[in-house]
Amino acid sequence: MLRTLLRCIVKLMLFGFVSTHFLVGQARDATAHELIPTVADLSVTDEAEVTLTLRMNIEAFLSGIDLDNVADTDDTEGSDDYDTLRAMDIPDLQARLPELITQWNAVPLAEAGDALRFALRSVETETPADFELPRISLVELVAPLPEGAATVTVNWPAGSGAMVLRQHGVAEPYTGYLAGGDSSPAISFEGGGAQTPGEAFMAYVPVGFDHILPKGLDHILFVLGLFFLSTRWRPLLWQVTAFTLAHTVTLALGALGWVTLPGSIVEPLIAASIVYVAVENIFHQGLSRWRPAVIFGFGLLHGLGFASVLGDFGLPDDQFIPALIGFNVGVELGQLTVIALAALLLVLSARLARRMALDPAEQAATTYPVVFRSVSIPASILIAVTGAWWSVERVFF
Repeated sequence: MLRTLLRCIVKLMLFGFVSTHFLVGQARDATAHELIPTVADLSVTDEAEVTLTLRMNIEAFLSGIDLDNVADTDDTEGSDDYDTLRAMDIPDLQARLPELITQWNAVPLAEAGDALRFALRSVETETPADFELPRISLVELVAPLPEGAATVTVNWPAGSGAMVLRQHGVAEPYTGYLAGGDSSPAISFEGGGAQTPGEAFMAYVPVGFDHILPKGLDHILFVLGLFFLSTRWRPLLWQVTAFTLAHTVTLALGALGWVTLPGSIVEPLIAASIVYVAVENIFHQGLSRWRPAVIFGFGLLHGLGFASVLGDFGLPDDQFIPALIGFNVGVELGQLTVIALAALLLVLSARLARRMALDPAEQAATTYPVVFRSVSIPASILIAVTGAWWSVERVFF
């Protein structure tokens, strides 16, 4: 049985090493080259023109990075081009905008019966204090409307990441979330397209889920740290409940703007929380008295991290509560998916180990709890090392 378990452990540790190497490479400081969602404000002027004002990261679009599948520009295809553009003087960067607008017009970016052709009206680009911070631009586009047009549809190109589209200047304005490749419904120039509570809820569920899978690598490791404490489901339930209650509180308070902490404080502490749960897994085989309380405290920090994501996306004023609940449900679904995948991997590993066993007694002894105990300590060590590295990186680099 020992030989079989060793083979199983080697396979799982190899998987863990590769996964952790990937996580270390991908999950940089939360502010370093971070990609932000595009926020687009839509309005129609008395001159029969459509105005689209985009709060965006120009460099990310010009570099050709697939913004649908990455959270930051480090270690991704196009990262060198992004760094070159990020170092470019603002006038030189802004001079590259027409080529991006030409690409959008070819999609087309918007339709009102016919395809709309946008032109650049103005652009303003901030100068952040730190090169590692994303440089945000406010880009105003304008397009003439065809005669008799009453609605407009926005087509957000594939690979462009997330967009929050907001209509202005009308009663009951449309507000929606578009992923890369999505199109908005036909938005009436007269208004009346505001989301129902159910639509707002459903629109923000994928936003929350996406923040965990695939982009929330630090939250994934924290949840795995909870999972690897014990084979019993009751300790896991206690931990997940404490974590959920805590991050729900600070997510709501942070989204309302009542509680805020800078990312320079929150992000290193989130990384430290990963180290704590992983190290405690190594020295404790079950749920200690203090662990749920500590998990609750760490959940408060993670909730502030979730709230910072909503700060980028914004929440519709008229459907704030349904959208907030939808985001939180998406986060929970993402966390439960992480736990389910981890459990499934170990179940499959136990089955594999039984098939490799040489006799019936060895097969009977190779169970899920046995494999779990064989893997939990090495996995917790890998998680702790990764969290420790992130803590150092987020404080000093």
